[in-house]
Amino acid sequence: MTKADFIRNNRGIDDGKDLPEEYLGALYDQIVKNEIKMNADSSAPQSKQANSFNRLLGLDGILNLVNWKQNEEKAVGANGLLIRHIQEQFKSNSRKSESAYHVVTDVAILRFMVEVCWGPMLAAFSVTLDQSVDRVATSLCLHGFRHAVHVTAVMGMQTQRDAFVTSVAKFTYLHCAGDMKQKNVDAVKAIISIAIEDGDHLQEAWEHILTCLSRIEHLQLLGEGAPSDATFFSSSSLETEEKASKTLGFSSFKKGTLQNPAMAAVVRGSSYDSTSVGVKASALVTPEQINNFISNLNLLDQIGNFELNHVFAHSQRLNGEAIVAFVKALCKVSISELQSPTDPRVFGLTKIVEIAHYNMNRIRLVWSRIWNVLSDFFVSVGLSENLSVAIFAMDSLRQLAMKFLEREELANYNFQNEFLRPFVIVMRKSNSTEIRELIVRCISQMVLSRVSNVKSGWKSVFMVFTAAAADERKNIVLLAFETMEKIVREFFPYITETETMTFTDCVRCLLTFTNSRFNSDVSLNAIAFLRFCAVRLADGGLVCNKNSTVDGSSVVVANGVSDVQALTDNDDHVSFWDPLLSELLIALLLMLDVANQWLSKLTSDPRSAIRKSSLEVLFNILKDHGHLFSCTFWNNIFCSVIFPIYNSVSGKRDTNLPEGHCSPSSVSVHTDGSTWDSETSSVAAECLIDLFVTFFDMVRSQLPGVVSVLTGFIRSPVQGPASTGVAGLVRLTGDLGNRLSEEEWKQIFLCLKDTSTSTVPGFMKVLRTMNNVEVPKISQSSADLERSSDHDLTNDEFDDDNLQTATYVVSRTKNHIAMQLLILQVATDLYKKHQQSLSAANIKVLIELYSSIALHARQLNRESILLKKLQKACSILELSAPPAVHFENESFQNILNFLQSLHVDHHSVHDEIDLEQELIVVCENVLDIYLNCAGSVSAFHKSDTQQVPRRKLPLSSAKKEEIAARTSLVISALQGLASLEKDSFRRYIPRFFHLLVDLVRSEHTSGEVQLVLSNMFRSSVGPIIME
Repeated sequence: MTKADFIRNNRGIDDGKDLPEEYLGALYDQIVKNEIKMNADSSAPQSKQANSFNRLLGLDGILNLVNWKQNEEKAVGANGLLIRHIQEQFKSNSRKSESAYHVVTDVAILRFMVEVCWGPMLAAFSVTLDQSVDRVATSLCLHGFRHAVHVTAVMGMQTQRDAFVTSVAKFTYLHCAGDMKQKNVDAVKAIISIAIEDGDHLQEAWEHILTCLSRIEHLQLLGEGAPSDATFFSSSSLETEEKASKTLGFSSFKKGTLQNPAMAAVVRGSSYDSTSVGVKASALVTPEQINNFISNLNLLDQIGNFELNHVFAHSQRLNGEAIVAFVKALCKVSISELQSPTDPRVFGLTKIVEIAHYNMNRIRLVWSRIWNVLSDFFVSVGLSENLSVAIFAMDSLRQLAMKFLEREELANYNFQNEFLRPFVIVMRKSNSTEIRELIVRCISQMVLSRVSNVKSGWKSVFMVFTAAAADERKNIVLLAFETMEKIVREFFPYITETETMTFTDCVRCLLTFTNSRFNSDVSLNAIAFLRFCAVRLADGGLVCNKNSTVDGSSVVVANGVSDVQALTDNDDHVSFWDPLLSELLIALLLMLDVANQWLSKLTSDPRSAIRKSSLEVLFNILKDHGHLFSCTFWNNIFCSVIFPIYNSVSGKRDTNLPEGHCSPSSVSVHTDGSTWDSETSSVAAECLIDLFVTFFDMVRSQLPGVVSVLTGFIRSPVQGPASTGVAGLVRLTGDLGNRLSEEEWKQIFLCLKDTSTSTVPGFMKVLRTMNNVEVPKISQSSADLERSSDHDLTNDEFDDDNLQTATYVVSRTKNHIAMQLLILQVATDLYKKHQQSLSAANIKVLIELYSSIALHARQLNRESILLKKLQKACSILELSAPPAVHFENESFQNILNFLQSLHVDHHSVHDEIDLEQELIVVCENVLDIYLNCAGSVSAFHKSDTQQVPRRKLPLSSAKKEEIAARTSLVISALQGLASLEKDSFRRYIPRFFHLLVDLVRSEHTSGEVQLVLSNMFRSSVGPIIME
């Protein structure tokens, strides 16, 4: 490559710019003079020689314990340049005849030297230590190991460090104590010294050191004859030990026997956590082996508990990275101890508690990292299949938590919540009843004994009790509620001392207890505590964190409420109301089968007291403290809390509410019994009306929604809730009285009208399903209908499917008629009680309501074929037929009475409403209905040239009964016509005179009708003719 090519190839390498050409040219000339070449010496012979040397010294096993990554750890950067410069000086000086000594002060050169000589050093120390019995030689080797570990650890040479530490750990012979000698005890001392002196740099090597400490403690316990930890964890292990002791029959040492599976494993040189649970013949140990082992255990007396504990106490002096590595290694060692199938031990677990205690004063960043490791460890052990191990772990966590709770938590420091979280996770995931009960007891003990110190830990406390409240074991539920009761009664101010959301957690916990299936008292008391929380909230009993804020705009306070009492949306207290009421809503939905699957269980709960108590508490909270709420907050309460309660009993509707107003969501009427019963409906309606009337001035904008709720009750397919809706609407208007404006009255009547008309299309669709049901003896002719009415009925006319269809249609028809009649009753009652308060516009809406129901009733009775099919089905099923005729009579009778009353009493509306015109239309319909029933086709539906046929066939008994039922209605219509003023009667008589003539000609008109008709001709028609 030429110099020009070299310069061209290096363009733009200085952050997009070119380096000076003079500099690049000088660099090119330097490279040409000192060409970069690979080392000419082949490394293959050296590698081969090294391998042979390793095999000769027996170091293959040692070097296989670590990963050979020498090439990856070559020094780079400035140190690498320095080393390369020194290499070049060595090479240049080696060509000279005289030798020279170079003084180097940069410590980086030490790394290069260690990389070159660490292998021979490891071999020399290991072979000498393994083969020599000279105390001086072995001591020097151990000092060499200690210094080698120090150098490699400080310089970050992980592979070399782990190799030296692993070698020292192996030479302790703790895994085969029967062959232990003094030099091995010295190795134990050396590894303890390494842990204390170089702990900041050991990182992953801590696992080897902590494993050695665990084995030392194990051997010391065996030497003392103390029972192993396994005896406390498994009865089967104890039985195995006793059986093995009797089989071997060797003498005991010190306080206990050495003949147990763990001891035999150690004597044979196998690890103490061997998977063998029994003592096989081939695995028996000889008395000589045991004697050697016992004598060797005496050597361990040189290492006291102080040396072991000093390693763990010294952990508080480790730096941040080192303590995290130390804790990770200790957790790994502890898990390996606890997972032993034959000899589980708790040495590591107890030391974890100590380590956490020693390091409590760490800065938040370091301590959070430590606890992340410990938290996962406690959760893993707490979910262990070994129940005894899990119990010990939870008890250890309790001890640790008690130590933490002794210390006051700093502001904005949520560590209490973090160190209690393992309890929450284990409580939710554990399948062991004993563990869950232990956790509840632990939390109860901690909270009640350190309640003044609990800050952020309340969240985890309530999460544990919430899980306990949903537990399947009665004793756990009762135990948790006992503590929860004490907390709420005696320590309520503490639970929101640091975090406002803790109040929500408390409410959610209490609501979970309301779902208790084991004890009604628990559910009722939990509901009562919800009201208690509201009282404390309103009284300012919550000590909130000053830094917590609540989003919201300022609002207008109710008239008559002082500034001291009033709470705006910006107050901290207000932020608690919404979660309280919203969560109580969940408790109600829980009983209405509209919440999720978990909450729906309470719907089938036969305890009506629970359902009623939930409603009463909710509305009592609002009534007792509603004077503290603003208008905006009230609107939010109605939209998000109150109206959703009634969704399950509301029918479909299309009420057009003003923008910004709320109403219950539209849901279809259920016919499967999922609606409220009469008692619950009555309580719900009474509570809603009481609340609305009490705070009417604040919540009057929600009137359409409240009326919609009450009319939703009227739409209910169950008679009880429907009657409740009627009574509620009458009471609502009665309590409000003159406080309702003209527009508000109009909203009420429009809602009633919408309730009536909105259900008609769906009902008619259901009724016309009878068109698909074939009844042989019923045809489209009226004559056939009359003849078939008295025939004997049999089941052959309907198959099973048709009978089921007919049964459903009959039920729907009866419910629909009952609902329409209830609406007429409500409208009539409201008019009678408040007629002086109603304007002409309101009267007009009422007339439209009456007319729509009456016309619908007539439309229903015109479906003669369908009604006849239903009558036949009812005869077969032994059911009463739908009262279609009664419905038609009542609807027209109501509108007649209403119009006549208006005509007499409300002269003020005559100018805005043509009452006489409305009356004439109604009377025409009534007369036409009667004539059709009597068998005369009135001129109301025929042309002038059509001949009116004379009926010659006799009427059936059903028709005679129908004529008798309609007689009073016709008489009312004729009297209404006769009551018109003379001029009005003269003006309208051309419209209904032909109907009067048809009545005279009718063969089946009753005598009462003929009498009234005669009087009408004499008093009203005669004078007109005579003129």
